[in-house]
Amino acid sequence: MLDIKELRRQVFHLFLGFLTLLLLMLGWIDARIIFIVLLVGTALSFISLKVKVPILNWFLEKFDKRDNKLPGRGAMFFVMGVLLVLKLFPENIAYASIMILTLGDAFSHLFGRFGKVKNIFNGRKKLEGSILGVLFAFLGAVLFVPVSYAFFGSLVAMFVETIEFRMSDSPVDDNILVPLVSGTVMYLIDTGFIMFF
Repeated sequence: MLDIKELRRQVFHLFLGFLTLLLLMLGWIDARIIFIVLLVGTALSFISLKVKVPILNWFLEKFDKRDNKLPGRGAMFFVMGVLLVLKLFPENIAYASIMILTLGDAFSHLFGRFGKVKNIFNGRKKLEGSILGVLFAFLGAVLFVPVSYAFFGSLVAMFVETIEFRMSDSPVDDNILVPLVSGTVMYLIDTGFIMFF
């Protein structure tokens, strides 16, 4: 069942993704601004371990996971994922990757809570959530890239999202994994390295 905090977190995830993309498209922010936001956010996160920062503390209470050892971890990794795709890929692929992260990740979590069929690759996730995650990710990505790019970028990224990758005994955050994987797949198709018909 979906609790109110999880619903808030996914709505915030959607809002953050759409707002970031809109500001990028309008030219009001760029990779440098996003890097500064990441630095300030990281500093505030560490400060909030020792001191309650008034507005930040309200956001953490409303949206952050209780088990996070580092406050605001999800939002920081989201911003980091956005920054990486902006620096690594052409603009259209970066924007499509941000849409896959924004829509695919949020909707797979939201709908997965109501699913019945366990995902064979991760028993804690539901197949219905993964399928709807691919669908919504595709619908967002196809606004920026050709259909085949959007489909395979969404499919592979959401498949990877179901598997828990670990580095140094800690899971790799899907806010970094999803945009990097989707961007890489779409870039490889774009350059002709991978041929899909």
